[in-house]
Amino acid sequence: MYRRATSGVRSASARLSSSLSRIATSETASVSAPSASSLLNQTNRSKSFSSALRSFRVCSASTRWSHGGSWGSPASLRAQARNSTPVMEKFERKYATMASEHSYKDLLTSLPKPGGGEYGKYYSLTALNDPRIDKLPFSVRILLESAIRNCDNYQVTKDDVEKILDWENTSTKQVEIAFKPARVILQDFTGVPVLVDLASMRDAVKNLGSDPSKINPLVPVDLVVDHSIQVDFARSEDAAQKNLELEFKRNKERFTFLKWGSTAFQNMLVVPPGSGIVHQVNLEYLGRVVFNSKGFLYPDSVVGTDSHTTMIDGLGVAGWGVGGIEAEAAMLGQPMSMVLPGVVGFKLDGKLKEGVTATDLVLTVTQILRKHGVVGKFVEFYGEGMSELSLADRATIANMSPEYGATMGFFPVDHVTLEYLKLTGRSDETVSMIESYLRANNMFVDYNEPQQERAYTSYLQLDLGHVEPCISGPKRPHDRVPLKDMKADWHACLDNPVGFKGFAVPKEKQEEVVKFSYNGQPAEIKHGSVVIAAITSCTNTSNPSVMIGAALVAKKASDLGLKVKPWVKTSLAPGSRVVEKYLDRSGLRESLTKQGFEIVGYGCTTCIGNSGNLDPEVASAIEGTDIIPAAVLSGNRNFEGRVHPQTRANYLASPPLVVAYALAGTVDIDFEKEPLGTGRDGKSVYLRDVWPSNEEVAQVVQYSVLPSMFKSSYETITEGNPLWNELSAPSSTLYSWDPSSTYIHEPPYFKNMTANPPGPREVKDAYCLLNFGDSVTTDHISPAGNIQKTSPAAKFLMDRGVISEDFNSYGSRRGNDEVMARGTFANIRIVNKLLKGEVGPNTVHIPTGEKLSVFDAASKYKTAEQDTIILAGAEYGSGSSRDWAAKGPLLLGVKAVIAKSFERIHRSNLAGMGIIPLCFKAGEDAETLGLTGHERYTVHLPTKVSDIRPGQDVTVTTDSGKSFVCTLRFDTEVELAYYDHGGILPYVIRSLSAK
Repeated sequence: MYRRATSGVRSASARLSSSLSRIATSETASVSAPSASSLLNQTNRSKSFSSALRSFRVCSASTRWSHGGSWGSPASLRAQARNSTPVMEKFERKYATMASEHSYKDLLTSLPKPGGGEYGKYYSLTALNDPRIDKLPFSVRILLESAIRNCDNYQVTKDDVEKILDWENTSTKQVEIAFKPARVILQDFTGVPVLVDLASMRDAVKNLGSDPSKINPLVPVDLVVDHSIQVDFARSEDAAQKNLELEFKRNKERFTFLKWGSTAFQNMLVVPPGSGIVHQVNLEYLGRVVFNSKGFLYPDSVVGTDSHTTMIDGLGVAGWGVGGIEAEAAMLGQPMSMVLPGVVGFKLDGKLKEGVTATDLVLTVTQILRKHGVVGKFVEFYGEGMSELSLADRATIANMSPEYGATMGFFPVDHVTLEYLKLTGRSDETVSMIESYLRANNMFVDYNEPQQERAYTSYLQLDLGHVEPCISGPKRPHDRVPLKDMKADWHACLDNPVGFKGFAVPKEKQEEVVKFSYNGQPAEIKHGSVVIAAITSCTNTSNPSVMIGAALVAKKASDLGLKVKPWVKTSLAPGSRVVEKYLDRSGLRESLTKQGFEIVGYGCTTCIGNSGNLDPEVASAIEGTDIIPAAVLSGNRNFEGRVHPQTRANYLASPPLVVAYALAGTVDIDFEKEPLGTGRDGKSVYLRDVWPSNEEVAQVVQYSVLPSMFKSSYETITEGNPLWNELSAPSSTLYSWDPSSTYIHEPPYFKNMTANPPGPREVKDAYCLLNFGDSVTTDHISPAGNIQKTSPAAKFLMDRGVISEDFNSYGSRRGNDEVMARGTFANIRIVNKLLKGEVGPNTVHIPTGEKLSVFDAASKYKTAEQDTIILAGAEYGSGSSRDWAAKGPLLLGVKAVIAKSFERIHRSNLAGMGIIPLCFKAGEDAETLGLTGHERYTVHLPTKVSDIRPGQDVTVTTDSGKSFVCTLRFDTEVELAYYDHGGILPYVIRSLSAK
């Protein structure tokens, strides 16, 4: 294992072998990467072949897989931009001559077409004649196929293949395997820093005397610009256009940089703003299910820099979120080192009851899986109940994998998947190829045939008929509340101590009312009053049934004379342009508009804190009071401080319930006993009076959602809009950094970098920068949402002439490390034990006892050349897979984090940035060990990386005389190699720069 991890510092021959293996992961050669590696063994001294490889790297993008239809596909769009060269044919001829060298050459099989000819060739799992395969979960079979296809016995070995084959035994032993995903997907919040890093890496490679163009994606990369839009305008017909114009005004520098990247880097597709949400675009358009790349067939798989990349699992594509650092390495052809996961089998039976939505189901599934414990595992769904779930229902469940803690929530391909592919515009021939390949390779589920029992690590079961309407909140997505219990639960939250389910409002203040004037009319707000009602996020706007359901609720309410209060900020942010088309065809869009749910844009809005400001009159009414207003949204995230600074209570709900709560104007309601309001006839109107039947929803969906809508929406998706097309971007290999830019800044990670790795760094007499309890999320760590006017980041911007109106969000400024470092741990709801209960983005500078902002305290430690660490409780780093949650602490000087447990992606990101992740032993934490955070800490790690082992015990001593043993959470040998180099990206730079 370690020889793979340290390939960057081995002989020139080994480096060239590694380089070719990376090149071979690009789509054209992905299926036969081992053949290319074997070819290298005989031709690695051939200059002409090396030249061919360099040319191959550039032209590989033009061979991208096509949907097979007449409308614009990712393949055809790239092909229009780049012409293939004769070098490809030359490479393929050489490639084919060495196919016999592949370790699994006997598995290469032809897949015939029903009418004659063949679709192409593939590596057949059934040809292994290994009975263990039939018992493997389908999700593990995808890992197996990738290992076989990419087996070069260097980066991916036969030992990796054997470990996966023997999954029933090896999955319990924390064994490491190498995995190469077929592609990478990004959104702009995470994509901008990825491109900033790649641009900076090019500079570093040049400074080391090598060719900067070596830094180039070697697997297909799709970047969807969807996270920059904010709901500045709502409740007007032109809200979407005004928000788009303001989005471009705020983000011109970022968008220009992205446009530069789309041409500077090969094999990269950028989907312009205003097109939709990354995950829905992935589901409806970018997802292949099966690649057919110049006659080689293999399963689609993807990693993305957004934790909800898992939504694609609903389509039978293996996909999950990784940190930006991991994604960059995967883009550059590095294999992902991962622990072979356990797989929880989740059997679904029965059928959803009348009035129950996919949102109710996913919140129920989330609660069950959180209780079971699935962190670091795959979850695979199966059973007779699968036939009752539409593809959109499955995608809703898959999307929220991060909320229940799993790496994936996987739905194997079946007839429902194939029908969805046809619905969304994939051609009949393409769908036929997908079905033929998956059936032939034992990766298709046909519920019309007897099912062979598969092995799972553990088993769960849910009768869909037991699911009941529910919502989740007020601060976490996994705190499910049955709708019938909501009123009682809300009052319990008011009573409970401050926490995830408590606000500690004194009894005598729970009926407090704030009266104010709104547009000259009397208005009032009290505890639980809804001030934001948003149908937002890919979680639900991918699902026609709940979108049509919401529109029907709005229509029935309008017909009865109910109206949403004008001071509630209502919004509709569809996941793709298709939603607008089927709402228009159904005739129901007008009903949503009448209730204030006008379309505000096509992107991720309220769910990530891009909810925009409340109306000044509403904001002023809340300001300075202890009133706890509420937001209700159809998203997947409701962490405290995320949705809006003034909405302390945030609830996740289905789109129909979002409309219902907006009509009621409060979450303090029992829908069974209390009316939504009074109709124009003077009678009370209840939720049951406006709720549509399942049959009614199904009929409208059947009539309104058509394949032609998907084709017309996506055939022009990359043509952009006038605002995007007017942007002028430079054309150059290296980026010209503008020192005055407050959006794009050259990061310091690779400056003064040398060819030799620095090795392990000593952590001695370190101060505790922050001392946390449980469930500190990446929202607390990473800069997110609005930039507070009193924050260090605001001061930095104002010092450079940026007025507060132009601060934009932290997410939009992720390309500037100076802003992001100042925004790290700047969340207004953060609770640091060093401040003894005080809430806010500050800490205590231990040597002086001063209370300072986290950034200012960290700066004082760095100036004095003093190391710092962080103490934390359980689930440290849960939430979105934000690379800045690891980059920011690194820039603040943090050398190690000691926690009870880590969220999977965040732990990986810390390792990727060279920060040491340590876990307290079971039953221990800072409290039980008597640690106050005022001690100085020394981490006793060996000084040579060769003496360190994944998961070993590490002793930590303090100047107070206390000592304790932790578990080192570098989980693989590859992560140790990254640590040796100072992080994953320096490792890649040295690997590619070595001569």
